Amino acid sequence: MTRAAVLGAGAWGTTFAAVLADAGTEVALWGRDEDVAAQINAERRNERFLPGMDLPEGIHATADAREALSGVDVVAVALPAQKVRGIIGPLADAVPDGAVVASLMKGIEVGTHARMSDVLRDVWELSAERTLVVSGPNLAREIAVKQPTATVVAGTDSSAAEMLAAATASSYFRPYTNPDVVGVELCGAFKNVIAVGVGVTDGLGFGHNTTATVITRGLAEITRLGVALGAHPDTFSGLAGMGDLIATCASPLSRNHTLGAHIGRGLSLEEAIERTGGTAEGVQTSLSIQELAREHDVDVPICDAVVAMLHRGEPIKELLTQLLSRPRKAELT
Repeated sequence: MTRAAVLGAGAWGTTFAAVLADAGTEVALWGRDEDVAAQINAERRNERFLPGMDLPEGIHATADAREALSGVDVVAVALPAQKVRGIIGPLADAVPDGAVVASLMKGIEVGTHARMSDVLRDVWELSAERTLVVSGPNLAREIAVKQPTATVVAGTDSSAAEMLAAATASSYFRPYTNPDVVGVELCGAFKNVIAVGVGVTDGLGFGHNTTATVITRGLAEITRLGVALGAHPDTFSGLAGMGDLIATCASPLSRNHTLGAHIGRGLSLEEAIERTGGTAEGVQTSLSIQELAREHDVDVPICDAVVAMLHRGEPIKELLTQLLSRPRKAELT
């Protein structure tokens, strides 16, 4: 039997632990809150992050990370993107030598512009072959109630990716493999920024035409930057690209969409973060994406507008006017 450790007992980490357990994988779930771990073990519930959801047998929760990591074949990391380096640094010697490590995180590190798999490789001195990425239209609460979904397991080593895919496959969760780590991971990070932008337009009261426009042109931005970074163009029309973008931009379960809607209704960034609850990764990732795009001379006007709204406090309606008044051009250029 495959044994896995999931680091991070928030909504997505707990849900992914349930996915693994439902697929027949033995799971150790680590979180820093001892009360959360105790409740999971005693009641099969995580009321703090997944209220009302029953968890399957096969999950053992612990507040001891080294205990969770002992003897596992798979390590899945579901921690806040901008904090993960500091959290996992002291655990480098506890990761089993033969384990594959999967990032469940969707962000770009501020300052370094590193993707999350790169952060894991750097901190834990992992080879590329041992490092995987899981990304796709994976809204935690929908998966927790076993609504059907698919995801992408990306890795340069096909056998490692297939091993993790087999450890998660079930009647409601269908994993596909993809060797394009850069493309899959960029999609997961950048779509959060676009989702903030869609949320802003919803908060302003605009309709489906505006939503479709921002999503579609947002995908064009993601694709341009991804290709410049060496990603495969087909990745962006797949589950990790368009699939995840639609789910995150359209669903009220998305923290990034929710935060954007609060901004559109006139709240400050601080107020929107407090009202949203949890981490909206698009807030900080928007800065990293903008800087990364500048480095590669890639045009990202929607990302630029999100940065201006969130971090410079520029008037939203003026920014939208500027976006629409940009010089016209052929769509396929």
